[in-house]
Amino acid sequence: MENTALDFDISPDMLVLGLTGAYFVMRGLSVKDSDRELDAFIAETVGEQLKELSPQSIENDPILEGFRTLHTKAGVPNRKNISASENLLYFLLKHRRLPAINTVVDIYNLISVKSRLAMGAHDAKNITGNIHLRFTNGTEKFFPIDSDGPKKISAGEYAYVDDANDIICRLETRQVEKTKVTVKTKDCFYVVQGNASTDIDYIKKAADDLIAVTKKFCGGEEKFLYAPWLDKWQRSGF
Repeated sequence: MENTALDFDISPDMLVLGLTGAYFVMRGLSVKDSDRELDAFIAETVGEQLKELSPQSIENDPILEGFRTLHTKAGVPNRKNISASENLLYFLLKHRRLPAINTVVDIYNLISVKSRLAMGAHDAKNITGNIHLRFTNGTEKFFPIDSDGPKKISAGEYAYVDDANDIICRLETRQVEKTKVTVKTKDCFYVVQGNASTDIDYIKKAADDLIAVTKKFCGGEEKFLYAPWLDKWQRSGF
């Protein structure tokens, strides 16, 4: 059943940690396994990124350090919980390319590498009710992508949780089977997550970039559910 009334809220506790971001839905997407024009665009952008990329630049990047600080404040060990954007940069450094999944995922991975922000997309059809960014209490269900089964979740972490108490993203590091994007996906809930080192203008620019590239290659229309530059009355679902 299509989730036409999807909404999103963020616990004030998250803001105290320094977590910030923009959250929106795009509907009417056309997702492909690959696209030649997009592949060429990614290759060109990746080439520019690789010119300045090194282990030292990753280690010293202030935005990536902001995610490490965010994890420390949340009591989560960084050694086992590297932010999604930092993981992507190490993948890029090692393989000289980004993972190829499908057009929606490849686009947000590219913009994540450019911006250093954590990004993700979730099939809205498979989200139960609304999404809540909050601390976990340990009762949540967590079934990571490509896992052989559900995994135990600790209390006191932050996660994106739907109304069925299913985690759709643990921290900003691990997405799940339930809402993974495939070529059958038409509508997506998007995460553009920053930290105390990313101001409002920076997040807005990255979100606008993500939307523009997605529209170019996948179509769709966006509706923001939450963003720090919006008035409260604008933060509503479809």
